[in-house]
Amino acid sequence: MSILLNKNTRVLVQGITGKIGTAQTHWMLAYGTNIVAGATPGKGGNTVEGIPVFDSVREARERTGAEASVFFVPAPFVLDAFVETVDAGINLIVVVPEHVPVHDAMRMKAYARRHESRGLFALGPTTPGILTAGEAKMGIMPASLFNPGSIGIISRSGTLSYEMAGILSHAGFGQSTVVGMGADPVALASLSMILEQFENDPATRGVVVVGEVGGAQEEEAAQFILEKMKKPVAAYIAGRFAPEGKRMGHAGAIIRGSQGTFASKIQAFQDAHATILKSPIEVVEWAQNVG
Repeated sequence: MSILLNKNTRVLVQGITGKIGTAQTHWMLAYGTNIVAGATPGKGGNTVEGIPVFDSVREARERTGAEASVFFVPAPFVLDAFVETVDAGINLIVVVPEHVPVHDAMRMKAYARRHESRGLFALGPTTPGILTAGEAKMGIMPASLFNPGSIGIISRSGTLSYEMAGILSHAGFGQSTVVGMGADPVALASLSMILEQFENDPATRGVVVVGEVGGAQEEEAAQFILEKMKKPVAAYIAGRFAPEGKRMGHAGAIIRGSQGTFASKIQAFQDAHATILKSPIEVVEWAQNVG
């Protein structure tokens, strides 16, 4: 099993006719993703990589049974595309684009919460996507670094999730599902929501959390680990030497006062009895103990 995505998931690509959408469709198909449709307004009737393109998400869903969507839509249009996708009945949405306005992300998050009861789950913005090793991927993760196995990975950083998976794969430890939650200040899904998915997945034996300075996601996740998680959790926090008040690459990676510091996140995970990784390479010793 896996969380959220598998080889049978019927995937829609929004923005499939753009340069990035077309290229990433090629690589997702090569990995085995079951892409059944694309959607770009005004481009209906075309095909990309043999995939039919529709003018609207609703038409694509009705014609192909699409149940998940990955966005390669320009940032100014992401909010409208998100609402259209939710209203069309799609329940897994992966928002890859960066530079989505914060207020748009806030409106998307509020809209997603209103539809959670039907099973809606959304990732991003600024996420590398989600990959179930050996089965399917939605997004831009470099597939060669991932192998099937039993370790779940959640990361706020795309490149650090690749590095963590690559280290585990090289040491002989595969991954169940790897989830990029997004690097913006407003994330559609929280760390705790993704941890809950892994806790309920029988194929996942332990979870690695790759966090970074800024925000309170890690502190909230630590409380969830303490109260709800039975599976072992390891945590690596990037940004040990990040100066206060200076943004470090990601829009969400900024320390304001005492909030979101490296020390506060490490302390929270220690209090939750998670294993603290001082370096990504230490994940190998932790995985050996997880089995």
